[in-house]
Amino acid sequence: MIITGVCDRFEEKIAVIVLDRGGEMYIPITLLPKDLKEGDVLNFDVSIDKKKTKKRFTEMEKMRQDLLDKNKKAKS
Repeated sequence: MIITGVCDRFEEKIAVIVLDRGGEMYIPITLLPKDLKEGDVLNFDVSIDKKKTKKRFTEMEKMRQDLLDKNKKAKS
């Protein structure tokens, strides 16, 4: 899915992007093209990274299990 918006303004180190379908995005200017200026139209390609999602879920599940194990040991 492509999301389109226009660079409305800069607030310190943040670009405020007004989206065509409503709403705003606040993005650090370091993540955007260096020559970006107010009025420029931006396209964002939005997709799900299933591999990274699975990896993060696995990491969080391990952390959760480690905390549960620590709590069990502390109560023993």
